Amino acid sequence: MTTDTIKKLSKGQLAYEQERARKAGKSLEDWMKAKAATAAEEAQRAAPKPVKKPGFFSRLIEKAHKPL
Repeated sequence: MTTDTIKKLSKGQLAYEQERARKAGKSLEDWMKAKAATAAEEAQRAAPKPVKKPGFFSRLIEKAHKPL
């Protein structure tokens, strides 16, 4: 996966990522793997939570407000 990603980068993007990897003290491949893992973790954390079923009193009040 990382080699495909590296191949898709332009020269400028590749130089930028190499500089960031060098500053982090990692190889370019390790840096891209860490970056992809972080992005996946952020995407998972940002996933919407499932809708919670209304509680007992909420359903009771909702039924009380409905016309007969």
